[in-house]
Amino acid sequence: MSLDRIDIAILDALQKDGRIPNAALAERVGLSQSACSRRLDNLEKSGVIRGYHARLSNAALGHQMTAIVHISLSGQFEKTLSEFEAAIKRCPNVLSCHLMSGEYDYILRIAAKDLADYERIHKEWLTAMPHVTKINSSFALREIIDRTALGMKPELA
Repeated sequence: MSLDRIDIAILDALQKDGRIPNAALAERVGLSQSACSRRLDNLEKSGVIRGYHARLSNAALGHQMTAIVHISLSGQFEKTLSEFEAAIKRCPNVLSCHLMSGEYDYILRIAAKDLADYERIHKEWLTAMPHVTKINSSFALREIIDRTALGMKPELA
């Protein structure tokens, strides 16, 4: 989907306030409410907008620790990858999982209450994953940036 300056303005406004009413969004981007609603519908149907959610604080929910985990598998065969990916999706503490190029096959971001909770996750989940041959864990000392919004620039249109 090709984005024009109005689409980009809509996306920028929604990234700043996902709960903005359609009337306010339409006014902000210079459209009628019906035209704004149609554009928003097109952005959703095309997959540019993947969904809406509340951004929660892991720390406020008792998950004080973030672990960055590098995983190596026994091979990169399609069956190996798909079996690992199906299993990792079931682990509730995994916040993100990325298939990587380079030394490790996957990088995970995991939320844990503390070191003992991470040990539980490691034992019950990570070591039980199919085809895992190596797990390398690092622990975040402090979060500097955790963006969910992309910088939207009109020249991208």
